[in-house]
Order: sequence, then C-alpha cells, then structure tokens
Amino acid sequence: MPELPILLVVIVLVALVFDFTNGAHDCANAIATVVSTKVMSPRSAVMMAASLNLFGALLGEEVAHTLGSGIVNTDMVMGSQILVLAALIGAIAWNLITWYFGIPSSSSHALIGGLMGAAICHAGVSSLNGLSICNKVLLPLVLSPLAGFGVSYVVMTAIMLVFWRANRHTLSRWFEKLQILSSAFMATSHGLNDAQKTMGVITLALFLFHKIDTIHVPLWVKLACAMAMATGTALGGWKIVKTMGHRIFKLEPVHGFAAETSAAMVITGASLMGAPISTTHTISACVFGVGATKRLSAVRWGIAGNLVVAWILTIPASALIAGATFYVFTLMGIAD
Repeated sequence: MPELPILLVVIVLVALVFDFTNGAHDCANAIATVVSTKVMSPRSAVMMAASLNLFGALLGEEVAHTLGSGIVNTDMVMGSQILVLAALIGAIAWNLITWYFGIPSSSSHALIGGLMGAAICHAGVSSLNGLSICNKVLLPLVLSPLAGFGVSYVVMTAIMLVFWRANRHTLSRWFEKLQILSSAFMATSHGLNDAQKTMGVITLALFLFHKIDTIHVPLWVKLACAMAMATGTALGGWKIVKTMGHRIFKLEPVHGFAAETSAAMVITGASLMGAPISTTHTISACVFGVGATKRLSAVRWGIAGNLVVAWILTIPASALIAGATFYVFTLMGIAD
C-alpha cells in the first residue's frame, strides 16, 4: 500500500480534479440564461461566473460539514483511507459521461452517490448516516426542483402583473441590465453550495488520515477548492449551456432574470441549511417554471424527461462506479 502521505496527496489532487470538472460541468447553471439571451458575451459571462464562484465558495461551510460527516458514519469508515478516492473516481466518471453527452446531471449527487457506494462496499449499508441522508440529501433532492419551479412561476407571474402595461422593448432593455445582477447572484450561490461539497470530501480524507481531529474545513482547503472550481468554470461547459439556454425554452432577458433570481434564492436557502442540493436541477426547474407562465406548450417537456432520467440515475450510477472502483482497489491490495 502507498505511503499514507502520498495517498493523501493523491486524494486531494483527485478531489481538486473533481472540483474542476464540477466547475466546467456546472458553469451553465450561472451563465446559460445570460448567454442565450445575448445580454453578455460567453467570454464575459464565464469570467464573471468564475470570479463569483470563487467568492461564493469562501462564504460558508455548512454544506461541507454535511458532506464530511453527514453521509457516512465516520467511526465506521475510519479504517478505509482509500474510500474517498473511490468515491471521487465514481463521481468524476459520471461527470465526464454526462458532460460528453451534454446532459445537465448533478455533480453534487454524483459525489454523494460515490461516497455511499464506496462506504457500502467497505462496511455495508449500516455505514451510511441514514437520517442525515434522508433529511439533507433525499428530501432536498425532491423538494429543491419543486421549489425552483414554484418560486420561478410566482416570480415570473408577479413580473407580468406589475409590468403588463410596460412597452415590451423598454422592458427588455431594463431586464438586460437586471439579468447581469441575477446571473451574478446565481454564480455566487453556486459557489456557496457546490464548492463546499469538495471541501467536505477533502476534510473527510484529512480526518480519516488523522491529520485533523474534527470535521472542520481548513482555510487552505477552502482556497484550493474555490480556485479549482473557478478554473473549471472559466473553461466552461458549452454543450450544457446550449441545453440549458436554448433547448428547454426560448428565453428573453425577463425570463432569464426570473429564472436566475429564483434559483439563486432556493440554492442560497439550501446552503444555509447545509443541504447539498443540485444546482443543475434547481436552475433547470426554474427555467421550466418561467416557461410555463407563457403557455405549457412553450416548454419542451421532452427535455424534462431526459433531465429526470439523469436525476434518477446519478446517485445509483456513481455509487456503482465508486463501489466497483473500491472493489478493484481491494483486489489490488491497496485498500484496507
């Protein structure tokens, strides 16, 4: 088995690679609407999202605590230092598969699934923190898209009622400016929720290697994860931008503002409660909610079917990959 410090370095590096792919995969969450409505150029939007993802990642650590100690029982997995590496490989593999096919799946759920799959292979189902998974993973998994759809529908309806007499061209110009603010809010909330997930995983690895005594995120972990996600965001995930910004519903600036503002509110609220929700599913639901205020036929509901399939498959698929990886490591004699 490799020397523990070397293995720990490998785990941290792989975790940062995951954070990088997360930023590239999920940059569409923050910029798809603002790009598709041509309010900002792709280059400007990506750089703004990268900067604010970095800022948001440094604002808290509630979600990191959930990933570090709320998914698996740390006492039961203490003897498995390879567990985090297997979990990360499972999550990265699923991220790459869905990125290749342009499917806006959840990097968050991929990471959670990876942790669950590796933990089950190591110590069985009892190694999972069932109550925490139910309250902070499964319930938010279902409720956050529903909340996104509902909030965005209400926000868009309110805008329509308030500005129903406004000149359409003038209204569009107003919301072009406002959408820059809503996109910035969305990018910040994305960093607040998504970057913390990798922080939690690295913190769990440090705990398993006895480098820290409690699940508390060191400052260098926050900075490293924030930079990795920002770099990934800067490169972008243009296939997913196309899906989010063009294929679901033909967006105008007012629609983009309503969708981004609604999604950012839901994501920020979940982050403050320590719930690692899918930012992808939340903004997707918000786009559907905004589109539904126009008319149901304006939304391409077939895309929703693809999103739901990815939504259902992500945790079990990444868990299966992570479990298989853990098993291979065991056969190779590099896992406890």
